[in-house]
Amino acid sequence: MLFKRAGHRYFCCVATQLHQGEKTLRGIPVSAGVCRGKILVLDKARHTIEQRPLAEVDLPEEINRLQRALVLTREQLQDVQRQLALSLGASHASIFDAHLLVLEDPALIDETVRVIQQEKVNAEYAFHRVTERYATALAKVADEYLRERTTDMRDVSTRVINNLQGRDEQVDLRHLAEPCIIIAHDLTPSKTAQMDRKQVLGFATDIGSRTSHTAIMARSLRIPAVVGLKNASAELKNGDYVLLDGFNGVIIVNPTDQTLFEYGQLIRKQVTLEEKLREALNQPAITLDNHHVLISANIEQAADVETVKTSGADGVGLFRTEYLFINRDAPPGEDEQYQAYHTVAEALKPSPVVIRTLDLGGDKLLSSLALPTEMNPFLGWRAIRFCLEHEEIFRAQLRAILRASVAGNVKIMYPMISGLDELKQANAFLAQYKTELRQEGVAFDEQLEIGAMIEIPAAALIADALAKQVQFFSLGTNDLIQYTLAVDRMNEKIAHLYEPTHPAIVRLIKLTVDAARTHKIWVSLCGEIAGDPALVPLLIGLGVDELSAAPPLLAQIKYLIRRLKLSDARELATFALGCESATEILARSLAIAQRAAPSLFDTKT
Repeated sequence: MLFKRAGHRYFCCVATQLHQGEKTLRGIPVSAGVCRGKILVLDKARHTIEQRPLAEVDLPEEINRLQRALVLTREQLQDVQRQLALSLGASHASIFDAHLLVLEDPALIDETVRVIQQEKVNAEYAFHRVTERYATALAKVADEYLRERTTDMRDVSTRVINNLQGRDEQVDLRHLAEPCIIIAHDLTPSKTAQMDRKQVLGFATDIGSRTSHTAIMARSLRIPAVVGLKNASAELKNGDYVLLDGFNGVIIVNPTDQTLFEYGQLIRKQVTLEEKLREALNQPAITLDNHHVLISANIEQAADVETVKTSGADGVGLFRTEYLFINRDAPPGEDEQYQAYHTVAEALKPSPVVIRTLDLGGDKLLSSLALPTEMNPFLGWRAIRFCLEHEEIFRAQLRAILRASVAGNVKIMYPMISGLDELKQANAFLAQYKTELRQEGVAFDEQLEIGAMIEIPAAALIADALAKQVQFFSLGTNDLIQYTLAVDRMNEKIAHLYEPTHPAIVRLIKLTVDAARTHKIWVSLCGEIAGDPALVPLLIGLGVDELSAAPPLLAQIKYLIRRLKLSDARELATFALGCESATEILARSLAIAQRAAPSLFDTKT
């Protein structure tokens, strides 16, 4: 569930003695939930990395030893990535793309080899020294998001060094003997990914933030988690009994009966809410005054189909296709893509499946192509711009989607449209490939709908012209907000400026919806805000027809919509369109959501 605003006042980390025996540690809440049990403290024993002098004759074998460790580490990380893709989906598995790139970084490897050769030292010492220099440099940058990548660098370094030394992990988190709460100075993404979810009740770390990969994965794994506790791993010892509150960022050591009773009340509330959410799964998202909103799922790959089926989704509002292209030696061919799209379409028919064409660039990487370095990739050669210039890649994907369309209710969507010429050019390619398939006698859905993503302010401003060329719009609000407000939402220095309720965003959404209404096409919204209960009343009031979000969030959105009135939402939208304050708009929308479904926001003991 999503409790984005719960407990944000607990950002300072202090310890207070409540009474004899009970102690409270406060940190940053990153994954909602409450758990209690004995703790397991990781990394109490610190391993030293000794420098060993080598003879000249031993250097070639030492370099070979480094190369073998790099290969073994790559295999281990790819195995973790595959397991994570199956259990959580491709978006979380892609976290390890950065890890794998570290192992293939020629500058890092060449520098390590140079240290081995020139200083005649052992590989683990050389690799540790070089990677630590990289990590230290990252830790000093101003950008919080980049600082968080220090953990990724050290995660890779630790794995390589362990393989060089033939040392296993101190604790195997995949096979724990009993349920426990993990306490650590830090948890690397690879350790988090391999946690035995049946035995790990929750976890807490001394360092970290809400934007760390570990925190993101905890939310997806639905494991209660707290970070930023500073000294918890030093203060606590194995076997201590604690209560972990992931709603408010609290760890209570030796909780009293009264504390357990109070948290028992909170847990009972959450259990009751979970039961209500399960009931909402198979019910339509219809407001109290009989307005139907489609609720769809965002997915990454064909393996996500079962999650869609159990989430109560009306279909797939966004099938991201990038996972087929990343971390491979060559782009996928037409047949490989066809199999993936066909699998999803057939499994979910007659529910709609909206397939977005390749959105490459910015924060994504196609490792099989030698792409030029760009000063600002988010404003560069990406998405539809890339595809229109790489016709062989675009052709294979569009033909694969067309062929798969006969298996179910498939729709095509182009990302990052900024002007009419791009849209017309993409449609011309699509028409050309339709002609090819007809000539080849290959069937496809002749009525297949085409959509454009509205994620650039320019597209919203000319939505009236774009609407004449497509059958639907999909608002990609993550980028729309960033481009409109010139804010990188992962940059903690300016993250407070990332305001989905900024009057400019509200007006761009309304402009898009109005253009769609004029031309009788429908509008979906597939950005992160589609899964935020606090913003649902506003989005419905602005006239969005469909909300598409991560599958775990859909039940609560349905639950909320079934308790709202369209008339109240429209009144809110009217207010928002005339309001000059993002804070006031958010407060009004949140108040409506809280009145309709207070249990979604009740996280206090």
